[in-house]
Amino acid sequence: MDVIRLHDLQFKPLVPAELIEQRIKEMAAQMNRELKHERPLFIAILNGAFMFAAELMKHLNIECEITFVKFSSYNGTSSTGKIKTDLALTEEVNGRNVVLLEDVVDSGSTISHLLHQFQNYYPETISIATLLLKPAAWDNDFEIKYIGFKVPDEFLVGFGLDYDGLGRNLPGVYIRH
Repeated sequence: MDVIRLHDLQFKPLVPAELIEQRIKEMAAQMNRELKHERPLFIAILNGAFMFAAELMKHLNIECEITFVKFSSYNGTSSTGKIKTDLALTEEVNGRNVVLLEDVVDSGSTISHLLHQFQNYYPETISIATLLLKPAAWDNDFEIKYIGFKVPDEFLVGFGLDYDGLGRNLPGVYIRH
């Protein structure tokens, strides 16, 4: 087991890169089947979902568009509970089929915030896709249609997730040791 150190914390492997790649291919295949006639707009939530979004896009063979938004709610290893908009939506969503791409969903507060915000833009549909879901932390009632992996409610890094700026570039997902 390769334990890595980022700042003052150690992390051990949780989901290897090969498994992530395979699961994203499966998620893309499902989306290719279900969204083939909809020309969806994918909205990746930065910074964390950039690797998930890039890998997913490589395997989608449907007509689609992608854009990005950025919200922050974390400071170090814990959520502040307050959501701040750092990069607002610039694409038209009215009448569109939207798929929100998230790196990890824990309490669901960021996604819940987005869902309420997007209601004002009148999309045709909104679906949610997340690479990682923490069921033990989940505190919302909306559906997450596409889930990569269910993971423990622990602090994670890798594949887009960071600890104070470090670890996003790791090809797998690591859990606090």
